[in-house]
Amino acid sequence: MKRHLEILFSPAEFATLHARDLSQTTCVVLDVLRATTSMITALANGAQAIIPVIDIPEALATKHQHPAALLAGERDGLRIPAALAQGTEFDLGNSPREFTPDRVQDRTLIMTTTNGTRALRAATGSASVLVACFRNLAAVAELLLRTPPSRLLIVCGGTYEEAALEDTLAAGALCARLWPLYADGHIADSASIALALHERWQGDLTGAMQFARNGRKLLAHATLREDVAFCLERDVIDLVPDLHPDGSVRGSHAST
Repeated sequence: MKRHLEILFSPAEFATLHARDLSQTTCVVLDVLRATTSMITALANGAQAIIPVIDIPEALATKHQHPAALLAGERDGLRIPAALAQGTEFDLGNSPREFTPDRVQDRTLIMTTTNGTRALRAATGSASVLVACFRNLAAVAELLLRTPPSRLLIVCGGTYEEAALEDTLAAGALCARLWPLYADGHIADSASIALALHERWQGDLTGAMQFARNGRKLLAHATLREDVAFCLERDVIDLVPDLHPDGSVRGSHAST
């Protein structure tokens, strides 16, 4: 059987996943700025699990079921305030630099973001769902190279309902590492597009952010601009989180 490689670029495509048979598909979810980077950072810093939810009401309902869990999430890039959450202040936002060991060690996090948690939930039903960002991309590639899936779908979180350049670049970087596995199979044009963009910008990811809506927005924000460099740092975490049947994201080392 020939292997199949495809990328979904934007949240507008999430709805199509519900109509597809994903039972033989491995999904890799990317939301570089910043949801998957924050999740991976939290797990690397000792968090037990992350429960991704769609919206604020679901986050509050899940908190009722898990009262010891921390609430994390953003709307319009900023930590969710009490005014948007029935008077409940969220403990953390969506800056990966917030998810330090002293905040998250041995804790469960309930997380809702504009796009990243939606992307994870959209991929539910796949044979497996892996969580990736630039910081753990080598670990994800290593895992996939060891046990190559016959069908690989990379799901980009995007920005609002549009594609996001930073996610496309990360998807292209993953494709570059895996290309020999899929070169003789079916490679969707979306994967070729991402690979070409990666080849153009791989030596200057920071420069590419001048063309990225999310990148420009974060760089213009005094307290969040450092998130961009943090999120673009490559291959520093040897952890591959995945979405478990109970709906939680948990991490394991690539070597295990």
